[in-house]
Amino acid sequence: MPRVHVIGGSIGGLTAALVLRDAGCDVHVYERSDADLVGRGAGIVVHPMTVRYFAENNVLELDRISVPSRTLRYINSDGTVAYEEQVNYRLTAWNTLYRALRACLEPDRYHLGQTMRGFEQAKERVLVRFASGQEEECDLLVCADGVASTARGLLFPDVKPLYAGYVGWRGTVPESCLMPATVNDLGASITYHLTPNSHILAYAIPAADGSVTAGHRLLNFVWYRNVSEGQELQELMTDRSGVRHDTSLPPGAVPQRYIRQLRQAAVDLPESLKNAVLKCPEPFIQAIVDLEVPWMVDRRVCLIGDAAFTARPHAAAGTAKACADAWALADAVRAAKGDVVRALREWEPGQLTLGRQLVERARLMGNRSQFYGTWRPEDRSLRFGLWEPGR
Repeated sequence: MPRVHVIGGSIGGLTAALVLRDAGCDVHVYERSDADLVGRGAGIVVHPMTVRYFAENNVLELDRISVPSRTLRYINSDGTVAYEEQVNYRLTAWNTLYRALRACLEPDRYHLGQTMRGFEQAKERVLVRFASGQEEECDLLVCADGVASTARGLLFPDVKPLYAGYVGWRGTVPESCLMPATVNDLGASITYHLTPNSHILAYAIPAADGSVTAGHRLLNFVWYRNVSEGQELQELMTDRSGVRHDTSLPPGAVPQRYIRQLRQAAVDLPESLKNAVLKCPEPFIQAIVDLEVPWMVDRRVCLIGDAAFTARPHAAAGTAKACADAWALADAVRAAKGDVVRALREWEPGQLTLGRQLVERARLMGNRSQFYGTWRPEDRSLRFGLWEPGR
């Protein structure tokens, strides 16, 4: 039975822990946060791979953790429909998905407040060192520690996130705080609005308490806005206490002057989207980046999810990619009958291909909106999907 340590207890790390446990491994998760993760992001488009664990194990029904969306719409400045098609999407919240996965893992296998500082590989073991002074040995080290991955920094010190030239302003608003017309316009569809070198989209997600009942949910929006690299970006990503952040500013950290600027710009949005932005008390910022590694495996250590490939959000597949990495790894460990080195050797090529393709496709999608002016609502290549648009 291989002993597996998973570094990072977010959605990708939890999925890896669950599927590897079910494959017969002795798994432990080490999360650097001192408390269970909350508020990490907002809306997530549900890909079948993201919720595969629930479906295959009859853990819970999708209706309990997600909101259906049957329509993809683009609206004009006056609110009229510019384009519309029928879709079959489901939307959820990061917190809702995290809590559901967390409940599936035994509490004594999830260790909070454990920051990995380094590791050493011997012929058959990996020694992992934590900031607390604790040391643990394992047969397989799975690093799911995100875009700011410590493990990637150790393996590939020259590989850094590449800023894409724009940020995503994100926010959620309780439907109960919005005008009824806004809830009617945005609550049952994924709604886009295009402007020169920018676009915004909005959709409903479960409430903070998990409620999926219309009128009690949250409305989630993402507004992509260009920001020049250098001083302009550095100032924007400096929080209210003067601390500079590399990739995100959480709710409550964005300086008020930038929130005022966002609200002033929102005046020109369609009425429903304007209402959503203006009613959001604490919008937050995600700097959009690309990142890809030359390989994902070093003997008994592997990188999964954003630690290896960080794709721009436009394909709505980042979380699904992390889960796909995890499921493929568990399948490889089973096929190799616990031979970790052989499993990683068989697992890596397919996941490298998937990661590279996703990063490239999402990069092109973003550039078409923010710089090229070639984003067209009817273009099927712009649809959500992990392996390809619509899939």
